[in-house]
Amino acid sequence: MMKSSNLNTWLWKWHIIAGLVCVPFMLLLAITGSVYLFKDIYNDNSYADARFVSHLNNEKTVSYDEQLKTAVAHISDNQNEEIVSITIPERTDKATSFQRSGNGRAADLIYVNPYSNEVTGIYKQTDSLMYTVRKLHGELLLGGKGTLVVELVASWFVVMLISGLYVWWPSKGFSVRGFFLIRSDKGRRMMWRDVHAVIGFWVSLFMLAILAGGMPWTELFGDNLKWVQSKTDTGYPQYWQSSRGLTSDISVLNASTPLGIEEILKQQDVANLTGQLTIALPEGSEGVYTVKNHTQWLSDQRVIHIDQYSGNTIVALGWNSVGILMELRQVFMRFHQGQYGIFNLIAVLLVVQLFALSLIASLVSYFKRKPKGSLGIPKVPAGFNIGVPIFIAIVLLGFLFPAFGISLVCIFVIEKARDLIKPKLQTQQ
Repeated sequence: MMKSSNLNTWLWKWHIIAGLVCVPFMLLLAITGSVYLFKDIYNDNSYADARFVSHLNNEKTVSYDEQLKTAVAHISDNQNEEIVSITIPERTDKATSFQRSGNGRAADLIYVNPYSNEVTGIYKQTDSLMYTVRKLHGELLLGGKGTLVVELVASWFVVMLISGLYVWWPSKGFSVRGFFLIRSDKGRRMMWRDVHAVIGFWVSLFMLAILAGGMPWTELFGDNLKWVQSKTDTGYPQYWQSSRGLTSDISVLNASTPLGIEEILKQQDVANLTGQLTIALPEGSEGVYTVKNHTQWLSDQRVIHIDQYSGNTIVALGWNSVGILMELRQVFMRFHQGQYGIFNLIAVLLVVQLFALSLIASLVSYFKRKPKGSLGIPKVPAGFNIGVPIFIAIVLLGFLFPAFGISLVCIFVIEKARDLIKPKLQTQQ
């Protein structure tokens, strides 16, 4: 690939500027993301007394309907909250989990021993360490404003990656050693530069995949993605996320005998489900039961809405009804969280740690290179024109990542204002 020296300098300039601003945030995201990968392991150990139970062999369990009554009684002192769903334990040593209404915040979980029918504890999500880690990772503990900052940093990371690859790519001949070798005999600055460049190159594609899994949670990009999914019918089908609009036939048996959880679990469509089952309870006398299963593979997931009186299936949805954009979104989001098993978790953890090392190496290399009293930003020749292809690429990135596009407009306005003010200041002097 023939490189333009002026374009190389221009991209290097913005690579350094973006790096100085974004690297501290990216390190924070790498650290908090690495910690959050172990959310389930940490919670299982920290809340073991609530989540796990001991029992005798062949000891009989209490019905889920009786366990529900126990959970309801436990929160009867709070009239503003109610139990909204139950998660069936997959193992005999785990407690049954009941979720109560969140009322605009993360919902708490009530655990009931399925053998003794006693409440073993309550998991208050907003008081947990992992909730704080997630908030720090996703919004810097700043709410919506923090989410925008994270989105801006993530968007500029793509620019840093593209510009870094161009700057690093050899301009004089191709050498396989350059893709693997970290030179330790050329001085410490060169060594740290190679650590940054070589490791950055090899983890770049993995980091883009991890980034793709995180972007749907952002404010601007996430909203735009949802809009595209709705307009192209490539998201979730109707009734996948909510039973709103569905009702039970209240005339059945004069609505005097709604079915219990045990009877819902015996329905053929439900009995055939695999994975962890969560049952959303009916809202009022006309509401429906909604059964969802969480499985490692998306293709096995189902959503079933059931009449609370007759037990008849009203709507049954399989993963084949989910649109392609939502499927891709879920694949990358699960990869982002290490949910495809232990190898996925280890791979994400390893890549993120190498990425953090590359970021640290970039800072060390920069501070070893820059002159004293100067930021060491490469100077681009006056009148340099980036050319139409690069301009189009930047515009496309600006549309794809709105936070990046808005920041570019701000930079452009500031640059123009500076160009107008600078001559006046020089004249006054």
